[in-house]
Amino acid sequence: MTDTAAPAPTPAPAPAPRGKPAARRRALTILAILVAIAAIIWAVMHFFFSPPEQETDDAYVAGDVVAITARDPGTVTALRADNTQAVKAGQPLIDLDPTTADVNVAAAAAELARAVRSTRADFTRVGQSDAGIVQAQAELSRTQADYARRRSAAAQGAVSGEELSHAADAVKVAQANLRLAQEQRRQAQATVQGTDVNTNPAVLSAIAAYRRAAITRSHMHMTAPIAGVVAQRTVQVGQQVNAGTPLMAIVPLDRVWVDANFRETQLKDVRIGQPVELTSDMYGGDVKFHGRVVGLSAGSGNAFALLPPQNASGNWIKIVQRLPVRIALDPRELRAHPLRVGLSVKATIDTADTRGAQLAQAATTPYQGDTTTGTDPQVETAIRRIVAANR
Repeated sequence: MTDTAAPAPTPAPAPAPRGKPAARRRALTILAILVAIAAIIWAVMHFFFSPPEQETDDAYVAGDVVAITARDPGTVTALRADNTQAVKAGQPLIDLDPTTADVNVAAAAAELARAVRSTRADFTRVGQSDAGIVQAQAELSRTQADYARRRSAAAQGAVSGEELSHAADAVKVAQANLRLAQEQRRQAQATVQGTDVNTNPAVLSAIAAYRRAAITRSHMHMTAPIAGVVAQRTVQVGQQVNAGTPLMAIVPLDRVWVDANFRETQLKDVRIGQPVELTSDMYGGDVKFHGRVVGLSAGSGNAFALLPPQNASGNWIKIVQRLPVRIALDPRELRAHPLRVGLSVKATIDTADTRGAQLAQAATTPYQGDTTTGTDPQVETAIRRIVAANR
């Protein structure tokens, strides 16, 4: 019996590859080409066709912090505004105890009345001196006539020499009295010459003292010099404050600006008046602010530091400096989206137009607050009333 070998099993066919490798490679190649073309187009547009600009995120909101300080010492009796509250110009802020100031005003009024009466007495003394001169002249004429009669009588032997000598002495005394009366009149005239009661130096000095006392009295009632938001209130009711003590501050949030610190390598084409686009971390990128460059600082931050760098001593490493650039904001945008002092912003300057100036223009007053007392009509009325009552 012949053994026959069993037939070998037929191998299973290999699974067919899924998809089409050639088509997939073509798609990937086309995608890579498209990405490369897009990158080239973006680079060309960015470096050759995009408007020139400089940007920085080292920028912060800045503004005026108007300090409210005590002009004269006093005790705080009332607080009319607190932190975070908005105030208008002229609105009451702080009241101090006016008792001492009222006493000083009363004393100044009494001194003004005394000065008016004293000046009126000076004018009276001028009239008295005129009467004294007339009296001295009459006495001199009488003694001279008496001396002439006695001298004629003495020539005839009717009057003794001693009596004639007494008559001559009387003439000399009358002459001295006339000179004394004339000097007294000049002295009285010197105090009032060229003036009246209202313009006499003593009265003017008393008026100035009264105004000074009234001004001190007005300092007991503090008002807001500008409109803004109250901040940094440190004073408390009942606190005794001295002149110059900081009590609170007012920040006008409608007049804030941005100080953007650009690197010195970015400032070549920055000019005053160029437009600026800004975004704040507070509102995000959806809210954009628009402004313009109004000035560049006179020096870098290191130049004005308390301890400026000494690059001429020791080892030296070059560090790129930053220069503050002031950017004015649109007031309408500030009213719609208020900013606070110290907030972070991102600033982008459009430097396409380089025709503007690099140096700041002549100084102008951005605004002026009501920080002076001025002439109070009520004070002037009181002065006229005191003068008229004592003339």
